[in-house]
Amino acid sequence: MRVPHSIGRMLSAAAVAVVILTGCIVIVRAWSKPALGSTIPTSTAIVARNGELLRLTLAADGQYRLWVKLEDMPPRLPAAVILYEDQWFYRHPGVNPFALLRAVFSHWSGGRRLGASTITMQLARRLYGIHTRSPLGKLRQVGRSLWLEARYSKHDILEAYLNMAPYGRNVEGAGAASLVFFGHPVSDLSVPQLMTLAVIPQNPRARRLDAGVQSRGTALDEARHRLWTRWLRTHPGDSRFSGDVALTVDSKPPGALPFLAPHFTDAILPHVSGAVRTTLDLSTQRAVERLLRHYVGERSAIGIRNAGALLLEMNRNGTAQIRAYVGSADYTNADIDGQVNAVTAKRSPGSTLKPFVYALALDQGLLHPRSILKDTPSSFGPFSPENFDGRFVGPIAAEDALVRSRNVPAVAVASQLSHPNLYDLLKTSGVSHLNSESYYGLALALGGGDVSMEELGRLYAMFLNGGRVPTLQYRDDAQTSSASAAPPGEQLLSEEASFITLDMLNKNPRPDSGLPASPPVAWKTGTSWGFHDAWSVGVFGRSVLVVWIGNFDNTGNPAFVGVRAAGPLLFRIVDALRSQGLDPGGLGRPAPRNMARVEVCAASGDLPNADCPQTLTTWYIPGKSPIRISELHRRVYFDAAGHRVCGPGPGIRQEVLEFWSSDMLRLFREAGMPRRVPPAAPDCGKGALDASSDDRDSPQIVFPLRGVVYTLRMGQQQPLALRATIAARARAVYWFADKAYLGRALPGEGLAWLPSQPGHYLLRAVDDSGAVDTRNIDVEVVP
Repeated sequence: MRVPHSIGRMLSAAAVAVVILTGCIVIVRAWSKPALGSTIPTSTAIVARNGELLRLTLAADGQYRLWVKLEDMPPRLPAAVILYEDQWFYRHPGVNPFALLRAVFSHWSGGRRLGASTITMQLARRLYGIHTRSPLGKLRQVGRSLWLEARYSKHDILEAYLNMAPYGRNVEGAGAASLVFFGHPVSDLSVPQLMTLAVIPQNPRARRLDAGVQSRGTALDEARHRLWTRWLRTHPGDSRFSGDVALTVDSKPPGALPFLAPHFTDAILPHVSGAVRTTLDLSTQRAVERLLRHYVGERSAIGIRNAGALLLEMNRNGTAQIRAYVGSADYTNADIDGQVNAVTAKRSPGSTLKPFVYALALDQGLLHPRSILKDTPSSFGPFSPENFDGRFVGPIAAEDALVRSRNVPAVAVASQLSHPNLYDLLKTSGVSHLNSESYYGLALALGGGDVSMEELGRLYAMFLNGGRVPTLQYRDDAQTSSASAAPPGEQLLSEEASFITLDMLNKNPRPDSGLPASPPVAWKTGTSWGFHDAWSVGVFGRSVLVVWIGNFDNTGNPAFVGVRAAGPLLFRIVDALRSQGLDPGGLGRPAPRNMARVEVCAASGDLPNADCPQTLTTWYIPGKSPIRISELHRRVYFDAAGHRVCGPGPGIRQEVLEFWSSDMLRLFREAGMPRRVPPAAPDCGKGALDASSDDRDSPQIVFPLRGVVYTLRMGQQQPLALRATIAARARAVYWFADKAYLGRALPGEGLAWLPSQPGHYLLRAVDDSGAVDTRNIDVEVVP
């Protein structure tokens, strides 16, 4: 059949027009354009890990508006909106001509008013602020709608509409409406809640969502029923939700927006935008807040008015997630400066840094848990530390010194650390605003520097992370919770040292019962100078809990003692979390392979010799831990008259005695536990074998230390304390620097020496029997 020439020309013209129109649309689509809503201000929503709203801020224009990607919305919501608002959405160019004609005819015939606005038209009206009451306004709306469809995809238009649709008052968009009215992100809403959100924008004033409003029989209920009837025609499988949809939907009024975990949201608000799902566990947060508030109330009579707590949960991917974050006892209490955040404030940590001194010493082969340290009066240059109780206990095992928080042994161990030392560890781990290492000196081990609760919690989480610095995680989304996005930090401690340090801290008894906690809690307390701060840090399962008690105006209080003030609060929180099932349990990591348990002499901490009467086992790191044969116990022989003789024989009895040094014997006496002084060895003649001889007890210089350059300040009297241990039989020790005589010291005493000039010195300690020990030191003088 032949097509008439005129019709052919018309078809050709139409084809050309279609091609031109298509080309124009392609060009317009490809033309650079801003994203829809890019200029629209949005709110910031912070939610807990379970999706419950913590805080929602107003946008800059005073609206609650939160942009949510279409892919992050439940598919039922856009599908329900299209079904209810604009069933031809995907098939019209922004304007539905049939709906427009139907609306015009109904208007002129006097029938009921019919809506003709498409989703695109409604978006255009809100996006460009068009008043559509007049014919001119309606024409502008139609033109803008066609322009939007030409430039943007249906996906972009639908996403923009769902984020700008009106929900009454100053609430716009499904993202903000779900948080304001239901307290959860739109992704977590139920089917009845989604159906409710789908019908409100068509008439937000009549279909308002207010708490206490019974929706049955209201315009909202009727609209939702109509939508659900349509929905079941195309989604019959959802009929199982019909009973729920028929019920009243509980909601909250906009004026009842929560303001939860205020210090936490204050801290992260400047660094985030949009919807942020955090790692905070709201049930745990509420429990910690309640316990802390009650504890402070109970102890207000002794001046405890404020406290803070931080709970971290360590994960296998190298992240420490924040579970609870309490910056003060009462955020709204101006009398205690409640809005100040104790979690980020820098304070003196007291003795809470001591575990890291011992962990470094374990790694550097200076000690193992049962190594015997000396708790004696000591001077380290100008620094002479004292214990909290003002007493000295003499010889003490390393783990006991840590658990009992003895200052002198901790400083002595810190003075022997090489690289890395405590300062290096703190610096590398991310502790901020540290002064120079020389500014703190050895006092850093006792809390001489300032740290925050965040930094302290992160340090202790390192023990659970095999000695690696963990990433502190606030957000609980795919970008920050994946292992690839949070690689393990730098290895500052070995797995073995981390494990052993926690094992030592597990032996710290609870403050209430005096017995180790069961299940175990590895914990440590701290008290800052002047009683300004009381600290307690506990590691249990895979959690780290940091507790602080003090005042933000920095006033001290004798009640602010870590073990008496912060320790009980720590265990009150731990016990409550465990009883309420909020403790996530342990990581299940076994003891590192490169570890062993060895038997040592209980009194000396060394491998037991044949005469050691009592042994015990301790952890040992092969290739690192110091191991030597104990020489404390020696077999001594006596005749019938009680005189010491050279060896066994007829009528000779034997005893095993402890050969302590003179300073230890003095400390035992001062502690009310005097030790027997072994009698002097007899003269057995040259070459004679004396099984009980103690001639090997020559002086041992303990200070100054080897390999340390001592710095003195010009014009200041800063003498060095010379100290040596001598045999029990010795009555004095004489000190020399090169050939110059410095003075005489009695057993257990030190000698102050102020070098006359910088340089290299050979120090000699000679007891009154002629036995000698030497040490080379270097002294420098700075302005």
